[in-house]
Amino acid sequence: MKKDRGGAVPAPARAAEGAADGGAPVRGLALTLLSACQLTLVVDASIVNIALPSIQRGLGFSDTGLSWVVNAYTLAFGGLLLLGGRAGDLLGHRRVFVAGVALFTVASLAGGLATTPGWLLAGRAAQGVGAAFAGPGALALIASTFEDGPRRSRALAVFTVAASAGMVAGLVLGGLLTAWASWRAVLFVNVPVGAAIVALTPRAVRESPRREGRFDLAGAFTCTVGSALLVYGFIRAAEGGWSAAWTLGAFGAAALLLALFPVIEARARQPIVPLRLFGDRDRVGALLMRLLLTAAMSGMLFFLTLYVQGVLGYGPLATGFGFLPTTIALIAASRAVPWLLPRYGPRPIMLAGAALCAVGMVWLTQVAQASSYLTMILGPVLLFGAGTGLVSVAATFVAMASVAPGESGATSALLQSMQQTGGSLGVAVLVSVHDATRGAAELDGMRGAFTAGAVFTAGMLAMALLAFRRRPAGQGRAGSHI
Repeated sequence: MKKDRGGAVPAPARAAEGAADGGAPVRGLALTLLSACQLTLVVDASIVNIALPSIQRGLGFSDTGLSWVVNAYTLAFGGLLLLGGRAGDLLGHRRVFVAGVALFTVASLAGGLATTPGWLLAGRAAQGVGAAFAGPGALALIASTFEDGPRRSRALAVFTVAASAGMVAGLVLGGLLTAWASWRAVLFVNVPVGAAIVALTPRAVRESPRREGRFDLAGAFTCTVGSALLVYGFIRAAEGGWSAAWTLGAFGAAALLLALFPVIEARARQPIVPLRLFGDRDRVGALLMRLLLTAAMSGMLFFLTLYVQGVLGYGPLATGFGFLPTTIALIAASRAVPWLLPRYGPRPIMLAGAALCAVGMVWLTQVAQASSYLTMILGPVLLFGAGTGLVSVAATFVAMASVAPGESGATSALLQSMQQTGGSLGVAVLVSVHDATRGAAELDGMRGAFTAGAVFTAGMLAMALLAFRRRPAGQGRAGSHI
């Protein structure tokens, strides 16, 4: 190691050396940066929701166009995740991660400066592209930075809490920034965070080895376009109904492309998503649990926000703070998972988490005009937060267990694709049920929507019972290989 004139190792070299040997301070900084990135990416899917009325007044959006302030980000993020994961496997996860965060940061600045609707939508779409390349790399870098065992378990728990809490944190932060500054602040807030991540990541995080290979172009096309069309179909279903021409067309094209995808991947020499990842029963169960959990949670948050503001009369800021117990319960439950998983395996943890979510959602089906926050909201959000903490952390552990280093990006992208697709699915289904059941009373529609959410949680219970293998305490792949 080259030293300066005084015989000391220069600071940048010491940082790089620490990253190479995984020193504790550098690992802590790495976990902070990667978790902060994931929190920011998930927050951006919901942070603009409370600011939408201000955005509409400021830029003159139509009612139809306004929804695309959210959808442009969701569509680009969800559609490009698998491509972003494979890019990291081939080119190096740190390199692709930093590039994705840089694009996300520049796009956030551009969106905050927007003076026309088209400008803002372009910025939101570019944010989604950056997020799709940064997100899989963040989780893959957690796996490569922290060795197997308790240290990785704790790191994965922190990372997953950041990802799961982001949906609620976005509502709180959006309310604060919109009330105290302006709608532009919900985009500008990403800039210092992103700049810090770009500057510090090379000093704290090792680069993963580059893999020899090339992109599977046919697989990249079918999975990217098919995923984007699937998310778009759910968006259109929520806006125009399941029988609308655009909805049916999007779902039909998505079904065709996604059906071709495994055929192409089976023949590809270097597939964008190795099909052997689906040969593990527990991993498939973890991915589906993540899908169902996010579907239930996104739909619940959507309609609870409407209920708390429209029926209980809370303002945007008070509404955001009303969801804080969800995050508190989520963090508390998630801290137990690294201790429970090696002893009991994923099945009882998934069952307990799914049961808590189911009880919370069934409780919400009883909403009434005379209900209060303490009698109708606090209990369900605490239960749902605790259940989410158990399921999301355990699902991440199981999905990432025993994954080859060259496939960590693809696996990370699959897990995050389930989250993005589940969010769109949950809102689309619950909005459709709400519209079909509300009749003359708005609360009838909300009760119908929460009933549909309870069906998702029942699916989680069934999945936890059927998909995961039974294991004696202290044994099993999930506990011993993570």
